[in-house]
Amino acid sequence: MFRFTRLKNFLWDKFVQWLTYETPNHNTPLTSFERLRYELRPGDVLLVEGRSNVSEIIKSITQSIWTHSFFYIGRLHDIDDPMLRDHIQKYRHCSPDEQLIIEAMLGKGIVVSAIDTYDGEHLRICRPRGITRTDSQKVIAYAIEQLGADYNVRQLMDLARFMFPYWFLPKRWRSTLFEHNAGKPTKTVCSTMMAEAFAKVRFPIIPVLHQDKNGTLRLIRTNSKLTTPRDFDHSPYFDVIKYPILDFDELGIYRKLPWDQTGVHYNDAGDSFYSDPIELDELLPIKSPNAIKYNNTSEIVNGSETEEYVFKGSTTVKRVIN
Repeated sequence: MFRFTRLKNFLWDKFVQWLTYETPNHNTPLTSFERLRYELRPGDVLLVEGRSNVSEIIKSITQSIWTHSFFYIGRLHDIDDPMLRDHIQKYRHCSPDEQLIIEAMLGKGIVVSAIDTYDGEHLRICRPRGITRTDSQKVIAYAIEQLGADYNVRQLMDLARFMFPYWFLPKRWRSTLFEHNAGKPTKTVCSTMMAEAFAKVRFPIIPVLHQDKNGTLRLIRTNSKLTTPRDFDHSPYFDVIKYPILDFDELGIYRKLPWDQTGVHYNDAGDSFYSDPIELDELLPIKSPNAIKYNNTSEIVNGSETEEYVFKGSTTVKRVIN
């Protein structure tokens, strides 16, 4: 019996290693990790495009590139309850400035890690819209309390079976997801744990809408065990936030302004100082706001002549056009 148990554990470990093996990432990252980590807020859900064998299975099941999800809980000082901070440090000795996440990992269970683990991966932030800080802390608290729980592989298998056509499966193979106590309560998967956390504060992900004969709408909670990472991406109650590696917002349009590069400094009308007298001759004041156009060229009509002001690099040059 002991030998059989050892063999079973050995085969299981090898199977988990195969499922979790990730191919090398040779692609240029699509996400600006530094900006993403700067903009994160405690309670955000992050989605990951995985590269492991189990990720490929999840992609086939859910028809989505998002194969894993986890909670961002912030730094230790972002957690209000000191008992929860102590509970985290039982599972990870971390510095006060370390940005922490909680995730359910196959072969490891629910663990607390650093966000740096996903540097270089394709990530997306899903932020619960309008959630209060108090409820956000409750959601984080639920996730912290789940630390140490096992990963529910059976639930993943049930989800896979549920995604296939239901009618032709033998009865004994059909999914047990709808049973009252399906699986052990000490086991869960990544998206299920987060769905249960949001359910604690009645925050919807993708609820079922029911309208009675009087026209009254009610939200019916979806089975948390059916929640997948893509549901956070599709949910109308989560804002999808992207930080691409080449972001238009980082082009700095203000850098295109025609700033003077000479040594002239302005105090008030008629009161300027400069480092070189020659530089002052190169500047001409704008007489009217109508003289400013977006093409860096301005014209002022003055009698029969037109005065044209052209911004050349850092200098304003006046030309008279007859």
